Amino acid sequence: MENWYIYSFGFSAQLLFSFRLILQWVTSEKQHKVVTPVHYWVLSLVGSIFLFIYGSLRNDFSIMLGQTLTYFIYIRNLQLQNQWQKVPNLACWIIYLIPASAIVYYLSDISKIEYLFFNETLPVWLLVLGIISQIVFTFRFVYQWMYSEKHKKSVLPYGFWLLSLVGAVLILAYALIREDIVLIAASSFGSFIYTRNLILLKDKTLS
Repeated sequence: MENWYIYSFGFSAQLLFSFRLILQWVTSEKQHKVVTPVHYWVLSLVGSIFLFIYGSLRNDFSIMLGQTLTYFIYIRNLQLQNQWQKVPNLACWIIYLIPASAIVYYLSDISKIEYLFFNETLPVWLLVLGIISQIVFTFRFVYQWMYSEKHKKSVLPYGFWLLSLVGAVLILAYALIREDIVLIAASSFGSFIYTRNLILLKDKTLS
């Protein structure tokens, strides 16, 4: 019962992430170019909240790290698309405080921190692989953010999709070793969408 409760957060997050990719993919196919719908970032932010909770419940630092790093980039893209300003102030503060509350929770007890990094279910080498995977996967949004800031608009460039594909493959390896069905499903599905967007962008460059 407990596992079902935990996995419900993970699969809810991945359903949102999958739907954002499908939405972005269908929209791009219709316009024959890679586009970034507003709902892509809305679904990203909500999915990130669910996945952060999932990572916390599983005591998986790599998942929590990845979501924390991208969390505010999602918000920044909504700001660039002039959508964040439409969110009520109370909701904004609640969204801001979610990662902070988790940090306070773990810092309140040293045993929680020790278990997060050192436990029998997650060897150090596997933790390192998970962290590297999340950093690579997360850097795609850092790259996207810098690119968008430079061009003063929210876009998903070629480098974003390339880093997405590389990161997804690394996360899939981590997930297979840890037998995490949530990450396995997400990485497998995402790899197809990332590859398709790379093809669309390459075709556009060649045409």
